[in-house]
Amino acid sequence: MQKSVAIVTGASQGIGHSTAIRLARDFSSIVLVSRNRAKLEATAEMVRTTGADALVLDLDLAQPDAARVVVDQTLSTYGRIDALLNIAGAVPQIDLFEMTDEQWEGGLALKLHGARRLTIAAWPALKDAKGSVVLMSGNSALFPKAPYAAVGTINAAIVALAKAFSDRGITDGVQVNSVLPGPVMTGRRRSYLEHWASIHNMSVEAATTKFPQDAGIARYGEPEEIAELMAFLVSPGARWMTGSTLRMDGGEVKSI
Repeated sequence: MQKSVAIVTGASQGIGHSTAIRLARDFSSIVLVSRNRAKLEATAEMVRTTGADALVLDLDLAQPDAARVVVDQTLSTYGRIDALLNIAGAVPQIDLFEMTDEQWEGGLALKLHGARRLTIAAWPALKDAKGSVVLMSGNSALFPKAPYAAVGTINAAIVALAKAFSDRGITDGVQVNSVLPGPVMTGRRRSYLEHWASIHNMSVEAATTKFPQDAGIARYGEPEEIAELMAFLVSPGARWMTGSTLRMDGGEVKSI
């Protein structure tokens, strides 16, 4: 395997965890970034079983200095950055009229500004490597609703940010795209379904069927399915794709 390095944020669980493991088949080294060291170590162990190396960095990307630490540690360990996958950032699903300024700022600090700062910090190395960047948004960017206004607003900003980076990337030789997953069965979503089912005196199985039906899809997606799309976007076969926003949502978005 040619020496190549990918940074994956949010790698401790969910889509980030699955993406890190999938990329270990294509990259010689994976840098795992999240706040939860114990879960990162578990991801690292799975990455290493594929033969790739893993570097664990337990950092809070909402903090302004964290991005520089990630890049410095990556370059001092491996000497290059070939791909950056910005996946970290859970935004609270709270009604538009109930969210506080602190909750808005918390979502913006990690998902939007964390990705922005890390992409800028990694840009010189990505430019040298003619590398790739993916920013993960979400389908709510296309239909923001009052019950989860922050999710939709921040996801829409992520799409715009990726487009701006891709414009600079045309000159600098850095490929940038964004991904909009639909409803995916992560640990966080499973916990929510269990909580919702208990409140409404319903089985978890029934709740798991109800929500996809309400969204007009056959089932929830799996993190591994989104990970395959992420891996494609940073592969040589997708090199001419830049500035694109790709949906993978089981048909949830009905518009053209």
